[in-house]
Amino acid sequence: MPSLIVLHYTGMATCAAARDRLCDPVAEVSAHWLISETGETLELVEEDRRAWHAGAGEWAGFADVNSNSIGIELANPGTQPFPERQMVALEVLLSEIMPRWSIPAHRVIGHSDMAPTRKGDPGAKFDWRRLALGGVSVWPVAQEADIKTFFCSLRAFGYPDVAETALLAAFRLRFRPWAMGPLDTTDAGMAADLARRFAVDASQPTA
Repeated sequence: MPSLIVLHYTGMATCAAARDRLCDPVAEVSAHWLISETGETLELVEEDRRAWHAGAGEWAGFADVNSNSIGIELANPGTQPFPERQMVALEVLLSEIMPRWSIPAHRVIGHSDMAPTRKGDPGAKFDWRRLALGGVSVWPVAQEADIKTFFCSLRAFGYPDVAETALLAAFRLRFRPWAMGPLDTTDAGMAADLARRFAVDASQPTA
């Protein structure tokens, strides 16, 4: 049963090209859902079946993310804002999937969250705060904390155990894409808030 939802951008010029690749068995890549720039929502793989959208990575103790998640691809080359109709369609789809599989808002993540050393999607132009305001993702409360707590907080929230530079980059890509320079107390405070509210259950087995 899926416990995560992973959001992606297609990184291709058109939705049609992305659909063709996602449906090509030779490509060995697939996703459960594809949302076009105009908001058309296409189911490519049934939600109770495994799709090849995540690859190597980890989130919240789930080492085989493909087997424990639903993948949603957004048609976007990775350099453009996400159109309003596409975002509305995503919000509608998430509001249907989440109760269907009892997936909480903090388990809606980006590809860059679970594979921070390899992936950067859905990228800096994706509006995570909008999703959080709609109840289909989460957003941290801005505060300050000791920078020494930052990486432990990220691990508690669900991020994998990878190089600290990669974790900071992935965190900022999602929550502070405008931020530059070394780790600071605001990064640490936002991470601490996420850990406090959504800490991974330490007893949860790795799947």
